[in-house]
Amino acid sequence: MKLMIADDEVIIRQGLSTVIDWKELGITLLEPAASAEEVLERLDAERPHILLTDIRMGGMDGIELSREVKRRYPDTEIIILTGFDEFAYAQQAIHEGVSDYLLKTSRPEEIIKAAVRAKGRVMERLEARRQEALNAAAVCKQLLERLLTQGQEGWSQSESAKLRECFVRSGLCEREGEAGPIRVLIATASGWGEGTMAGVLIGAVENMLSELLGGCSMLKQDRIVMIVPEGTADAQERIARELGRVKRTLKCLPFAALSFASRNTADLKEMYAEASNIFAYRGMLGNEGLFTSGDIGKRAGGRTVCTEADEAELAAHLAKGSLSDLRQTVNRLVRSEFANPEATPETLLAYLQSIVIAGYRWLERARGGTGDTSARAAVTLQKLPESERRAEEEIFRQLSGILAAFHESVADSKFAYIPKSIAYIRDNLDQNLTLQQVAAFVHLNPNHFSEMFKRELGMTYIEFVVRERMAKAERLLKETPLKVSEIAAKVGYEDVKYFGQLFKKHTGMTPSEYRES
Repeated sequence: MKLMIADDEVIIRQGLSTVIDWKELGITLLEPAASAEEVLERLDAERPHILLTDIRMGGMDGIELSREVKRRYPDTEIIILTGFDEFAYAQQAIHEGVSDYLLKTSRPEEIIKAAVRAKGRVMERLEARRQEALNAAAVCKQLLERLLTQGQEGWSQSESAKLRECFVRSGLCEREGEAGPIRVLIATASGWGEGTMAGVLIGAVENMLSELLGGCSMLKQDRIVMIVPEGTADAQERIARELGRVKRTLKCLPFAALSFASRNTADLKEMYAEASNIFAYRGMLGNEGLFTSGDIGKRAGGRTVCTEADEAELAAHLAKGSLSDLRQTVNRLVRSEFANPEATPETLLAYLQSIVIAGYRWLERARGGTGDTSARAAVTLQKLPESERRAEEEIFRQLSGILAAFHESVADSKFAYIPKSIAYIRDNLDQNLTLQQVAAFVHLNPNHFSEMFKRELGMTYIEFVVRERMAKAERLLKETPLKVSEIAAKVGYEDVKYFGQLFKKHTGMTPSEYRES
């Protein structure tokens, strides 16, 4: 709150400046002015909220000064200092917008009261305007969000008028003219950590970009959505330059997606969709820079599921409990698909989910279930991580959790190596599985392992392996179009005829009869 004293008498200026502790009142005292003309010279630069002026001065008097100040800055509070013989004259000054008047013989406390009253009125107006601006901003945000996501079809005349007012205030168009070329910009930034600081950073970036680029903006979760003017220079170059300034000033990594330009506000829905689509590639394009549709091209889509070989490798690492090998495989799979030039956010997310699903399938097999856990796994990874590194960490975290869940489920078992051996058998049914091989995997003597295995499961090792192979064959016959010979190979039998005999003994039907039934 700033106050200026105007009086042509030095003693009055000095007295009013020193007798009252203006700082204690929350008022900043500007350099006093010796004349009305000096006040007007300094008015635009210093913009005092309160003017305390003498009514009689050489040259322009206080009444004329008040009239001119009010014309240029209507909200300025003016307090007139008057003598006894000018009292009626001072009363007339009220009609010129003067807020209050005081006798020059007034005690300091009376001047203080007048100044505090004036300060209160200024504060009330500022608060009212702040509240009005907040309300207008809230309305503007609602209209913008609706415009960007739903388009302008079906809007009332009042709503369209409010939207135009938002554009006028934001400098996107003149009050009577049409909007210039505009674009939609979606931006975010990283580098300040997680949680509260991440939110603080986004707010700081929004403030900077609003000042540097103009237009209007709103915060939408973890990103800033802006409608920015095209400007006279190349928009992409200008925005990239300002993002560089944001990076240097805030010590962060800004990422932004820029739509095509248009003069028609009806195109804003399409512009927002384009910018959103580009923004979805954030993790694939990198965490920093300005990108347009040309940077993503026309992609056909990458893989959506990991291969059988990749799933078998993951299962082997889980079965062995080797976290270092598991991490290496996860990193290799994630990096390879992030680098796929045909991948899209949708296909990449599906692929990452398939890796987690493979882990859950292993867990279900290890626990004796069917391995059908697609729905549960998909829920654990609902959106694409924002970077390749985050994706690696998230997938590894989830697979580590799956391994921990398996260890927890067998921890209370007296023979914990039995579930581990069962998981190994189910993951290698297409191999020549000998009892010695499985016993070595769980670090037991083959004879002791065979005895404990039969005691725990109520069947011999060979009986269990045959049962598991036949169960897998049933699933493949039921769920896939594979040939019988291919299914025989997948469950560990090179001799198709021998496989058929075992299958009929197990189910009472040949493989072909089972499929038809």
